[in-house]
Amino acid sequence: MGNAASALTDEWAFFNNIAGLANVKDRTVASSYEVRPSLPGANRMGALFTLPFSFGTSALGVFRFGDAVYSEQMLSLGFANQIGNTLLGAKLSYIQYRAEGFGTHGALGLNIGGITQLTSKISIGAWIQNINQPKINFADKEKAPVKFLAALQFKPSERFILATEIEKDVLYQPLWKTGMEYTIHKKFFARVGFNVHPNAVFMGIGYKSGRIKIDYALQTLTQLSASHQASASFRFSSITQKEK
Repeated sequence: MGNAASALTDEWAFFNNIAGLANVKDRTVASSYEVRPSLPGANRMGALFTLPFSFGTSALGVFRFGDAVYSEQMLSLGFANQIGNTLLGAKLSYIQYRAEGFGTHGALGLNIGGITQLTSKISIGAWIQNINQPKINFADKEKAPVKFLAALQFKPSERFILATEIEKDVLYQPLWKTGMEYTIHKKFFARVGFNVHPNAVFMGIGYKSGRIKIDYALQTLTQLSASHQASASFRFSSITQKEK
């Protein structure tokens, strides 16, 4: 969906707008891997585990980007809850940056977000990455990226979702994202999306059956060759259900 994910509410909200985690009611384990054939050092992976409670949902996750020359590792802990028709969440992340010849530096970042359902068909979501502006290198006063993201989601029917989003890094021009998902069958999904500045096109498919969900996405950039991403998740029975 072109990464227009700031108003979505599933386990992958952990790596996007943490507020969306509040709608996850089952213990879930999920992992994802992205491969960029033209840039072997730019592969990415992530994994997470969600733990719901009667008063909200928590999650623990890890992320890695890069290779032996340059890499980023992140360990995160998040929590989200629902108040009325609004979801609110916060995530604390320890980010470690490593560059050959420059050593290893770390930063502690805080993300906060919210999602509100305006009507039965329209939702809005917004979140801020590294709102505390953590420093990576205290000597050079270099800071981790600070971003603001806001999205509008329209769901005219149970089979169709349309989302559009603006991402603004404090140091760069805004990135516009738009995507859509169509339910071909109750178990199969088709997705397309695009980005503007930088320009990119996305397409993907998904499969969901019982407790298993599998997704594949293809991204093409005007400057680079295609990248491939695959993810899978498995839902366990929820703790709250067992307590009942």
